[in-house]
Order: sequence, then structure tokens, then C-alpha cells
Amino acid sequence: MAHAIVIGAQWGDEGKGKIVDLLCPRVDVVVRFQGGPNAGHTISVAGRKTFLHHIPSGILHAGKICLLGNGMVIDPRGFLEEVNSLRAAGIDLKGRLFLSDRAQIIFPHHRDRDGLTEDDSAQKIGTTRRGVGPTYQAKIIRVGLRGADLNDPDELRRRLAAARRLDPAWPPGEEDGGLEAIMALARDYHRQLAPYLDDTTSRLHDLLDTGCRVLFEGSQGTMLDVDHGTYPYVTSSNTVAGAACAGAGVGPGVLQGVVGVFKAYATRVGEGPMPSEEHGEKGDLLRERGHEFGTTTGRPRRCGWFDAVAGRHSVRVNGLKLGALTLLDVLDVLDEIPIAVAYDTPAGRSKRVPASVTQLAAARPVYEIVRGWQQDTSECRSWMDLPQRARDFVEKLEQLLGIRFAVVSVGPDREQTIIRDAAALDALFA
Repeated sequence: MAHAIVIGAQWGDEGKGKIVDLLCPRVDVVVRFQGGPNAGHTISVAGRKTFLHHIPSGILHAGKICLLGNGMVIDPRGFLEEVNSLRAAGIDLKGRLFLSDRAQIIFPHHRDRDGLTEDDSAQKIGTTRRGVGPTYQAKIIRVGLRGADLNDPDELRRRLAAARRLDPAWPPGEEDGGLEAIMALARDYHRQLAPYLDDTTSRLHDLLDTGCRVLFEGSQGTMLDVDHGTYPYVTSSNTVAGAACAGAGVGPGVLQGVVGVFKAYATRVGEGPMPSEEHGEKGDLLRERGHEFGTTTGRPRRCGWFDAVAGRHSVRVNGLKLGALTLLDVLDVLDEIPIAVAYDTPAGRSKRVPASVTQLAAARPVYEIVRGWQQDTSECRSWMDLPQRARDFVEKLEQLLGIRFAVVSVGPDREQTIIRDAAALDALFA
């Protein structure tokens, strides 16, 4: 039995939630393996939108089991708000939703530290201020608090004391009552999370042993990966396909393939270089037509043209052969569409993403211009329904990236989707 991964291939916000939702009928289990409330997936069904930050998109499909893996960081308040919202919408969660007892827990002092860092212009990178980075930091220096630790007062006290020694300003110390307040909060978190806490790695392997098909759901995007992205303007976890193994507790032999999700142009939230960013009226047009405002923060996204240099980088580090292209309809009104095919850098013309953030910030895109189709594609439901120039654009991106787009999305709703290669999608789980 084969299993697959869906990842974001740009700077996040590519529409991964919609693609996971599309693939759910082919699988039995959906696993989220990294990130936390800094991610936001929007799924639109018959005009009704559901916003998710922790819980996998598969939860909207009856009977699908959803696991939040050990590689995640969890804000208990946000997680429980999502649970209550789903229940209010009539979605049955019983026996379907499990949270790893090895996942790291976000506490108020993590959010406070995140806010202080973002208020410091010298350290600002444009985080969501949800405490994700400081929680991963605590994990790496081995003073983090996991789901399994919440009901263990001795271990909680030891970890918090260790964190205090490493950084006297964080977390709050006993002299101001901070330690006892955190201990009480941990007990409350455990009480509320207990129905969901589980050894998800063992559960996942038990499900694999029964022949279940599994889809691994990534969050954010490849260019925000802490190793392979535009460091230091990145998130605090590995967002590439390879992170699914560590973040869920499986070996690479379990995985069959990866679907990389690209949008038909580029967006980014927060600080950091984005060579193909469009600062003029066309950038505003992309933002307005694409409704480019963050699901998590509400911030307007920076918009620009498809960056095939960054795209090729993503194809390589994720091992992509198959892709999904979203928001094609946003480009419907344009007479010309630039595609960045190379960078002019201080060291010369290049088709690689430089590791140096200074060199990347100085890079200027080399554009190839393709003709737009200037026709509405939002009602198209098959490949041949698309205007010829729209098909030419998609095929041009395929040529530049070296992949095949099995899915083309022409609107936010589940129905606004063209399945171009159903056989390739089926093969992921054969």
C-alpha cells in the first residue's frame, strides 16, 4: 500500500487545504506533520468556508481519521476553538481526531516572547506572533513542554526551571508567581486535551498495518523551510516533504510520492526577499482578485509573478514529479503574464536560488512574457474547457519546472477544479 505527501512549493498560501480536501476520497487517514497555528488552510464547499490552523483538512470528510503529529506545536486554546467550531458545524469528531502526546505545547510566555522579538526591528522577520518560533526554540534546547508532560508536575517544574536558568527573563519566575500560574495552566490544558492526546506514531503504524491509505499534509511552503528557504526569513520547522518522516514517525519507504502545490503567481507574508514581487498596480490587482489576505493574520500578502527559479529549487528539494496549480483564474484579466526564469545577481545571471539572503535580496528577475487569455476560466471543469493560451501558460510552467500538473484550480470552491490526470493521482495510493 502506498502513501503520499502534499506540500506547499512556494512561500505558503498556495491552496494546500483545497488539494488535501480533493485527495481525501482516495485515503483513509490524514496526518499533519509540522507547524502549528501559524498555518491557515481554507476549504470552500458550496460557498461555505472552513478555516483550519491545526486540524488536518481531511476532518471535513466523514470517517477519515486525522492525526496531529509529533512534529507540530499546539496552541491548546486555538486547537479547542477549532474543535468547537467543527462540532457546531455538525462534524462528528468521535474516534477520528488524535493529537500526539509528543507534540510541543505553546504557552502564553511563548507568545509573549514571539511578540517581543517581532517588536524589535533588528530581529523582525514577520512571524504570526502565535508563539510558534519560541516553542520550537524551547524544543531544540530541550526545555519544551509536550502533551505527555502536562500532567507531570515534577517534570514541568524541572523543565521550567531549566528554561529559567538558560534565560532569566523567560519564562516568568517564582518570585512573581509565574511558575505556579504556568503549572496551573498546564493542568487545565491537560484536562481539556486529554480526550485527544494519543501516541499517534503507534496509532499510525497500526493503521498502516491494516492497509489504510495515508496522506501527509504539510503547512506553509518550501521557501519558508528553516534549511532550504530564504533563511533567516523562514518559519521554525522543516516544511519540505522529507519532514513528513520525522514529524509523523514513519520511514521513507512508506512514502510513494509528493504533490507540490503552486499558485499561478507568487505571494509572500512577512519580511524577506521575494525577487518577483510586483509593487505597482498589477501587484494590487493580483491581491484584490486573489483575495490575498492571510487566513491566520489577516495581513495583506505581497504579490508578484510566478518565480520558476524558486519553483525549480522546490521541485528538487521535495523530489516533485507531480503538481497542482491553483488560482489560475486570478490571471484571467491580464493581457501579458511575466514568468521569472532566471535572476541577475551581483555574481552574474543564475538559475539557482542563492543561499545568501543578501545576494537574493539584490537579485533581479529575468522575465519571459507570455500572452494572457483574457477570458473567464472560473466555470471551466475540464482541461479542454480552458482557453488555449491558458493551457499554453500551464504547459510553459511544466516545461520550466520539469513536472506535470495533475490538478488545475480555477476558483476557491471544491467544484472549481480541473482533474487533468486522475490516473497519476490514483497511482500515488496504488
